[in-house]
Amino acid sequence: MADTEKKALNLRVCVSGGHSSGDDPIYAQESYEMGRLIAKMGFRLDYGFSNSGIMGAVAKGVLDEWEARKDEFYSEVSPIVGITTQEYYDLYEKDALLEKVTDVVLTDTIENRKKKLFDADIIVFAPGGVGTLDELAYDCVAMQDGFIKTKPFIVYNINGFFYHILEYLKEMVKSGFAQPVPFIVVDSKEELEIAFRLLKLRYNDCESFKEAYYHARQLAYEMPYFIKKKVGKVWVEHLIADMNEIENNGSWDEKKALHDEIEKAYLEKEIERMYDRLAKAGRDTAMVSEKLTNLKKSQLKKHS
Repeated sequence: MADTEKKALNLRVCVSGGHSSGDDPIYAQESYEMGRLIAKMGFRLDYGFSNSGIMGAVAKGVLDEWEARKDEFYSEVSPIVGITTQEYYDLYEKDALLEKVTDVVLTDTIENRKKKLFDADIIVFAPGGVGTLDELAYDCVAMQDGFIKTKPFIVYNINGFFYHILEYLKEMVKSGFAQPVPFIVVDSKEELEIAFRLLKLRYNDCESFKEAYYHARQLAYEMPYFIKKKVGKVWVEHLIADMNEIENNGSWDEKKALHDEIEKAYLEKEIERMYDRLAKAGRDTAMVSEKLTNLKKSQLKKHS
């Protein structure tokens, strides 16, 4: 096996998500499938050592898929590294799932736990609570200030969960309070698989924030093209081979046609997301309107 293939098999994915499952089964279901996909790609999972909620679902998915495919990978490599503090480690009753997480790293503080988690090559944020929000904010600040190495962020926007947070982050950048973060937003497990495949083929160990942002934005720009093109057994790897052939040996017309098709797919995806945001904003407005109406009725009753 070539050295490049060995490196690809050992890419580490840190997943940050909730220790509860939320009020919709889709969150845990999609997180379990994400875990299976991580193992299917030959990646390793770094996570905060949990047997419950979103994090437990991801770990279970990794272990189930790894068990089915372990002959394809290096037997001495553990599929999961659990990273936590001694205090958190002692909180969990070690069930069948946690007993299978044999590679556990204990840190002395929460701060060092975060730093160790974000040593991974790729960071994925899944739905979660204030702990997940804290880790997202911490990682943004630490990357921008140069305390941790810049790397790709994937926001797994299951069921539109991160809608408000993404809008808020855009507003901070627009208002000049923050630098743009190299987020790659995916809305489904199919899009997540495409992002993983692209990163596996094109992973760049970037030295600077600017370089990492460029590569992440390029990947996010091209992703809709791969989403649109992927049908049946046409995989990302085949499409990239075709793209490289056109870029290296194609005519000017062929190159322009490819660039136009990528641009069109990107714009169509952005329009789709814009309509989705408008729909969510409409629902938010309706909820506020209903609350205001109820408050007004309550006030009128009080004074009648």
